[in-house]
Amino acid sequence: MHPSFMKSKIFAGIALLIMTLAFTMPMVVFHSTLNKVHDGKVDEIPALTYKVWNFYNKGRYKSTTTPKEARNNLAKMIETQSEIGVASLPIWAVSLEAPNYPKEAFPEGIPVFFHFDGFSGEVHEMNTINHYIGMDPMWRGGRLEREIGIYALLGLSLIMILFIAYNSKILNFLMLIPVVLPVLFIADYAYWLYWFGHNLHDWGAFNIKPFMPTVFGDGKVAQFTTHSYPTIGFYMIVAISLFSLLAIMARKKAMSETEA
Repeated sequence: MHPSFMKSKIFAGIALLIMTLAFTMPMVVFHSTLNKVHDGKVDEIPALTYKVWNFYNKGRYKSTTTPKEARNNLAKMIETQSEIGVASLPIWAVSLEAPNYPKEAFPEGIPVFFHFDGFSGEVHEMNTINHYIGMDPMWRGGRLEREIGIYALLGLSLIMILFIAYNSKILNFLMLIPVVLPVLFIADYAYWLYWFGHNLHDWGAFNIKPFMPTVFGDGKVAQFTTHSYPTIGFYMIVAISLFSLLAIMARKKAMSETEA
């Protein structure tokens, strides 16, 4: 076998491993768990879900309303009716600072984390702030993306597995999808920020003009200071993109040299 064929398989394998551990596996295991909690069907949650959620949530931000003894323990968080975020790695972090939220209580402001399949952080508090300026709650945005996200990642996993197993030009083309994954996420994220900022309602206590929320960096909305930055999940997406690109380049080199 041409050395570059082997390199392409290794690079694709690394990309697949990162995607599986960071996103696909925790998304599959945690899938529909929040619905079961909401519907009072806690007894239907598998034991594996508790173990996976507890593992992935070690050291993550928890809402200030979560009892200390319940943090990092899904069973206790359900028991105490605490705000539960999804298990997969967060991709983007947004926080708000305002005079009525003291630094002592909220040293990082009011943080919310965006995932492929949902949210985590101070989601309830952020929705309260959004309502204050006439903005829809966060769940209104990206509903389709959250619903199909798990199936899209499983589809990408299948593409990577086929790429590793077979040498095909069509698979080289399909591997471009994980390559552009960071761009796709930012584009979708920016679109929904625009949608929220330009579809304000008059039921807010404080009316402001339509605006474009900050996609990356620091900004200002009314009396709030906003911060919007990538977090660990986004860097994992970038790593997936880079290894997928390396896999394509190695495969093309091998195919061109073996066909010559």
